[in-house]
Order: sequence, then structure tokens, then C-alpha cells
Amino acid sequence: MDFDAELNPEHIELAQFYPRAPEIVWRALTDSDVVAQWFLRSVGYSARVGDHFMFLIPSDPPAEIACEVVESVPASRLRWEWLDMRSASPVRWPVSWTITAHGRGTRLALLQTGFDLSDKRQKMAHSGMSRFWRTPFARLGTVLEGR
Repeated sequence: MDFDAELNPEHIELAQFYPRAPEIVWRALTDSDVVAQWFLRSVGYSARVGDHFMFLIPSDPPAEIACEVVESVPASRLRWEWLDMRSASPVRWPVSWTITAHGRGTRLALLQTGFDLSDKRQKMAHSGMSRFWRTPFARLGTVLEGR
């Protein structure tokens, strides 16, 4: 997984190469059953711009992340905006996925923005999400190996 410490510190930026075609990676980002295998279960998820859905967080108590699809370009770009429903002061965080054909596979890049690091809670959220994203990227690799 690529990580560049010189990037904007208020953003989370990660990238990973997968030895699969962009269309297969796209399906892994847009098919709710596949997304549940590597990320989170959802309710009402589709990759159509303007659609609203919820990601379900398996925690105690259970939690939800309200999302909207704001960009969807098949096998190229997908962007959600999400709102953690547990937060006392909810903030919208855009999460962008960029799919690029690369050699005999695909480079998948994630960009999560919207963090204000001068706010203590958002700084903590940024730190937690920076660590969190590594696990779904690894799980996605495992799921794609089986495709």
C-alpha cells in the first residue's frame, strides 16, 4: 500500500495495486454484497449519483453512517459523502475512490477529506480513520483474489 507523508495532513490518502481489471475492482466497490465482504454491510446501497444509503457499523451499541453517492463514473471514480450518526457534532466527510488501469492490474486510490485538524474531535477521527482504512484495503485484496 502506498502512503505519502508529504500529502495534505488534513486528508487521508492511500493507494493499493490489485492484479485485477478495473471492472472487477469497480464491482467490488459497487456491489453491496461484495462491499459487505471487505468493508461494511449496508442498507440501500447502490452506485447511482444522488442515492442515499447507510453503512452499518458492528459495534456495541450498533451504529450507522449515513451516506450519499455524489459521483459515479464506472470503472473510474466513485465518491460518497458520509456522516457518522453517533457524533454529537456531525461532519460530512467525502470519500473518493479512483480506479486506474496499471500494467496487468488496477491501482485503487482512496482520498478522504473534510477534516479540520484544529478541532480536537476531528483530529481524533482523522487519526482513527487513518488507521482504520488499512484493514479494508487488505480485506479487499483477499476478496479480489477469489474473483
